[in-house]
Amino acid sequence: MSSSNKVLIIVGDATETLDTMYPYYRLIEAGFVPVVAAPEKRRYQMVLHEVKPGWTITKEWEGYSIEADIAFRDIKEEEYAGIMFSGGRAPEYIRYDQDLVRATKHFFATNKPIASVCHGVEIPAYADCVRGRRMATVLKCRFDLEVCGGIFVNEPCVIDGNLISGRTFHDNGHYVGPWIKLLEAARR
Repeated sequence: MSSSNKVLIIVGDATETLDTMYPYYRLIEAGFVPVVAAPEKRRYQMVLHEVKPGWTITKEWEGYSIEADIAFRDIKEEEYAGIMFSGGRAPEYIRYDQDLVRATKHFFATNKPIASVCHGVEIPAYADCVRGRRMATVLKCRFDLEVCGGIFVNEPCVIDGNLISGRTFHDNGHYVGPWIKLLEAARR
């Protein structure tokens, strides 16, 4: 159990805006302190992702920007109650950061509350933390999950112990609440 009120939100360039901002503000509402972590401590450009009617691929627009509070290399995992892996294109690039891999492994090993949405699955998959775990993710990341031993579930909220996941930002209202309940339970 953790008495910390700090929760990591993992981002990078081209992190999806709604994947990030909805849990960010929900954490504040619940009395937690969201701490944005990224490859470097600087401002990051987020994006909006959507498959437009008639399209078969994702269209991307610039969204808001967000300031990273901490670089991956400076994360002291024991100071945080939980972690959230946001989506967008960022996870495809940041998943190789060894400090992020270290932090990711910690949250799985210590059974702290973990949230993942959309492409966020690429980070714990690369860190070899999804074997035998049931997760939701965007359909195009199903392969990333399954090739690393995870089990794809096409539902808006998948709860597998301390791991709670959703497919896309359309699922925010389904999976973020149960994740926050886990964080609250761990705080008691």
